[in-house]
Amino acid sequence: MGLIRAKVTLGNPSNGNLKPVDVTALVDTGATHLCIPQHVAIQLKLKELDKREVTTADGKQHICSYVGPIEVRFENRACYTGALVLGDEVLLGAVPMDDLDIIVSPSRQTVIVNPQSPNIPSAVVKTVEYSDIKT
Repeated sequence: MGLIRAKVTLGNPSNGNLKPVDVTALVDTGATHLCIPQHVAIQLKLKELDKREVTTADGKQHICSYVGPIEVRFENRACYTGALVLGDEVLLGAVPMDDLDIIVSPSRQTVIVNPQSPNIPSAVVKTVEYSDIKT
């Protein structure tokens, strides 16, 4: 499977005067977070909330800004999250994908809305605890 990209809209929900930005994001289910380049953070006037130490695919560790809040929109879905300021393109990781309830379609080489919940995102909010399992 080749690189998968998705068109998403990024916005700053704390500043309604700013126009959202349409971007093409690299989709990486092996990455955890949303990552945005510095110029997107500046354009959306996102505030630094914290610093994070991250390890990139080459094994190097970096300290980078964690900014937010940021709104992510894909088709009929939206979520609110933070973003790591890192790299030269937007990277859509597993956490915002799960929150949006979108999936990678390998046969189509694209990202799609979860067909099991096409009208509204769904989420699992409770899991079975070990004490609940009978052996």
